[in-house]
Amino acid sequence: MNQWNCLIVDDEPIALEIVENYCQQLSNLNVVGLCANAFEAREALQRQQVDILFIDINMPVLSGLAFIKTLKKMPQVIFTTAYKEYAVDAFDLAACDYLLKPFSLERFIVAVDKAVERLQPVQGLALPARDEKTEDAFFLKAEGKIYKVFLNDVLYAEANGNYTKIVTAQQTLLPAITLSATAEMLPPDLFVQTHRSFIINKSKITHLEGNRVFIGAIELPIGSNYKERFLEHLGI
Repeated sequence: MNQWNCLIVDDEPIALEIVENYCQQLSNLNVVGLCANAFEAREALQRQQVDILFIDINMPVLSGLAFIKTLKKMPQVIFTTAYKEYAVDAFDLAACDYLLKPFSLERFIVAVDKAVERLQPVQGLALPARDEKTEDAFFLKAEGKIYKVFLNDVLYAEANGNYTKIVTAQQTLLPAITLSATAEMLPPDLFVQTHRSFIINKSKITHLEGNRVFIGAIELPIGSNYKERFLEHLGI
């Protein structure tokens, strides 16, 4: 089982303790730090790898929302807050989930499962047979290797600062290219941008629900500025 590093940020000590206790109930989570504000969190993120960030929104000096906008390489973000009115802003930042205080352990586990799904390579999705004679692919350099990526295998691309996470059914790659540069490699008749941070292979979409698009069990956001164009692209 993979271990995922978690950082918890909240200016209320009791809230920090609750989330830390919840994390300790799950054997795949490793809490690497507790921070009382965004500036402590910034230092913690610079010191170590963080996979999942639990962060409050209402904090002194720099709010959780404002802090997330400053990150170049963003972990999976789960907002924890007592104010439901920030939910739209949170999801526009591609937050993985939004927990409204007080939240139960059951609801916490649901949020963590969403984050873990995004972090690990996708398995078990059936892919259409590939025609080797007319195969379409491109090459990516990531982690010191050059990978051949078939367009039909790509599920989605997610902006991650100056990097882009390319998720396929077999693996997840993190090349040092921007999402806009990635978009130039993806044919517009097959791929559509649903959010400022996401480009999706429309042939992999299983269903839509509100401002969410699903690829099997994977749940991705639809940004308000992209929704109309996205639906037109699908012929809806």
